[in-house]
Amino acid sequence: MRIWVWVIPVLIVSGFVWRVSADQNVRTERISGSAGDVLEDDPVGRLKVYVYELPSKYNKKLLQKDPRCLNHMFAAEIFMHKFLLSSPVRTLKPEEADWFYTPTYITCDLTPTGLPLPFKSPRVMRSAIQLISSNWPFWNRTEGADHFFVVPHDFGACFHYQEEKAIERGILPLLHRATLVQTFGQRNHVCLNEGSITIPPYAPPQKMQARLIPQDTPRSIFVYFRGLFYDVNNDPEGGYYARGARAAVWENFKDNPLFDISTEHPTTYYEDMQRAIFCLCPLGWAPWSPRLVEAVVFGCIPVIIADDIVLPFADAIPWEEIGVFVAEEDVPNLDTILTSIPPEVILRKQRLLANPSMKRAMMFPQPAQAGDAFHQILNGLARKLPHDKSTFLKPGEKILNWTAGPVGDLKPW
Repeated sequence: MRIWVWVIPVLIVSGFVWRVSADQNVRTERISGSAGDVLEDDPVGRLKVYVYELPSKYNKKLLQKDPRCLNHMFAAEIFMHKFLLSSPVRTLKPEEADWFYTPTYITCDLTPTGLPLPFKSPRVMRSAIQLISSNWPFWNRTEGADHFFVVPHDFGACFHYQEEKAIERGILPLLHRATLVQTFGQRNHVCLNEGSITIPPYAPPQKMQARLIPQDTPRSIFVYFRGLFYDVNNDPEGGYYARGARAAVWENFKDNPLFDISTEHPTTYYEDMQRAIFCLCPLGWAPWSPRLVEAVVFGCIPVIIADDIVLPFADAIPWEEIGVFVAEEDVPNLDTILTSIPPEVILRKQRLLANPSMKRAMMFPQPAQAGDAFHQILNGLARKLPHDKSTFLKPGEKILNWTAGPVGDLKPW
């Protein structure tokens, strides 16, 4: 009898979803009086950014050595640099700049399988900061408090892909006063500075746009997920990886007909997400992943399973209204939680997700578009202006310790 209880809700919900899909060309819902109002803010005229010109070994040569860096989920650092070089917010007069940007491609050091290695990153970053502090006066007057850095590693500027070691390392001491633009976001975590700007990971816009299916396609999949449930090489029991949340999804719902979940990654992955009502976005080793971007772009309601996550552009995107949040400990009740959501609530979330501004805010398109992730980063920086008086140091004042941190980080690069 239990299977029939499950099937009835999905048929009802699918009917509602089909009507929403058919109506998407006619109407999308705008969020008023909430974070959604700032999605389309224009940063031009509200700030000026000076881009340091660094030797190519910090950026372009790394990319020339390994062009794969353009396509992985950490590539925001590369595209942000390209965007700023031609952006109207760029100034060639550093004296009039509100913010200073140091273009380093710290994730462009890939293994043969395409995973970024963070071990050189602290030395690269220290070297770049030493360079700009020696050749320009602007770092020294604030010790970086009016500088921003893009640090898209798993745990940001803690520069390690394993959380316990990232926590042990902490944020690179020289970056403690800077604004960090990073994919990692988790409340009350040593790898997230107050005032950091949390961004989406890079997902290839052209690839996703090329795989769009007709908007009136019925959403016949209730819950969709493709990815690991266990990291058998590093955590075979599944208790540490994803804090056990992914293992709980598999053990509880692998045989549930409402859940289309698997470790297989089909060629129809993007199309399948567009046929799904809910897309699971659980934490892995870190709380973030490209699934969140893909879910929003494809209009699939993201089911966010990552306690204390700080979501991208949370001051602009109304995540509570477009997503579903499930506590990690409640994963065994996921079927009950999702089937109990009223159809009218699902419809509203889908209408909000259909808003083009919601999708643009999660992407780094080439060329840039108004309201995209590049502009959301600039809006975040603009909202931090004017700088507080504490930004600027008194003559002779020093706050940062240049010799702090692991001994290996102090070696020249």
